[in-house]
Amino acid sequence: MLGASDVVSVVVRSTLIPMETPDNMKGRVNAVNAMFIGTSNQLGEFESWLTASLFGVIPAVLLGGTGTIIIAILWMKLFPELLHITRLRHSTN
Repeated sequence: MLGASDVVSVVVRSTLIPMETPDNMKGRVNAVNAMFIGTSNQLGEFESWLTASLFGVIPAVLLGGTGTIIIAILWMKLFPELLHITRLRHSTN
């Protein structure tokens, strides 16, 4: 289930990001996005191993979940316009 959710996340990001990116920046934005998609799993696995080694499995899971919630709340505060998106504009080019 987690793997399937990750694939859905990648497909959604790979579809939605180009829709909102200006044409003159699409190549650069897609390149950076692909780099992050390609490396995020490996970095996440390393971080999970490191925190589990240092703190134990249960504290590492609790720390990771708490960190995820804090980052989500922080992003809502830093980028409130994202909360109000109800529809994506589609470029006619």
